[in-house]
Amino acid sequence: MLIASVAAGLALLALVTQAGVVLVQRAYPAPGRLVEVAGAVLHVVDTGPRDAAGPPIVMLHGASANLEVMRQPVGERLAKNHRVILIDRPGHGWSTRADLEDSTPAIQGRMIEQALARLGVGKAIIVAHSWAGALGARMALDYPHRVAGLVMLAPVAYPWPGGVGRYNQIVTTPVIGPLLAYTITLPLGYLLAGPGARGVFLPQAMPDGFVRNTATPLLLRPREFLANAWDLVTLKAAVAEQAPRYAELKAPITIMSGDVDKTVSTNIHSRPLAAAAPNAKLIVLPGVGHMVQNAVPDRVIAEIEAMIGQMAPGTAAAPPPARTAADRDRAN
Repeated sequence: MLIASVAAGLALLALVTQAGVVLVQRAYPAPGRLVEVAGAVLHVVDTGPRDAAGPPIVMLHGASANLEVMRQPVGERLAKNHRVILIDRPGHGWSTRADLEDSTPAIQGRMIEQALARLGVGKAIIVAHSWAGALGARMALDYPHRVAGLVMLAPVAYPWPGGVGRYNQIVTTPVIGPLLAYTITLPLGYLLAGPGARGVFLPQAMPDGFVRNTATPLLLRPREFLANAWDLVTLKAAVAEQAPRYAELKAPITIMSGDVDKTVSTNIHSRPLAAAAPNAKLIVLPGVGHMVQNAVPDRVIAEIEAMIGQMAPGTAAAPPPARTAADRDRAN
């Protein structure tokens, strides 16, 4: 009797989840185009003038998100004067991936590089937030012909103490993980999405309507929730593997991080990266948390514009002047 009751309850939750997926996807349709690459179809919003001076700007979002978290604070404003390409990372938003384990920066970087080639993009400035910091760095290492410069916002770059949340480990467990994803994740997630997002913004306040305006409920779909969990549980090993190569980075890099970021530690990630990369500039923002693009959008845009200003159309910028450790650590 108990087993039958549990099975019936799970079946009901599965039906609720499938109905919820339909409703969520109707509420947040894909605003861009789909680009086929090996092993995936990537959703891309390609906006702004094609004949703008300087390289295009490619914006990559972090974990538990989609391209809207990059478009609304800074992407739309940049698109007034530049070609801006916003991409749902593989498995997120309206992008797909063939295998849940296509979760590392190396694999996703290959897919995104293929999409940029299909879009006719030569060199681009990569603007990457959080998880995508590791992705941007990997693309600059593996595809230097594609990366004119990197602007990294609160980037993940190195291994860190601890894990990424017990629930991510559970969700990536065979059988149990998919069972949970296809039954309780969506209904429970609706209750927790707001508080969870609010915590990432601290000490800044989360913008009104953030969850709704950024299509965050798309994350609660089983296939995306599973993909996100795989991204997180495989990231630590991935950055451990690529971090010794950071001295090979040739592109100019601007790193912007808050000094009170509780999600991605500036001391663990941004400071060591700035010390390792030859052409890096570190900006530590006082009193700023993890969502740098929301906290200081004008500053982010100014730094992107400054990098573009160093570049002739279609070429990489010359390396910035040599900096002392104090220079790289100064927030100006």
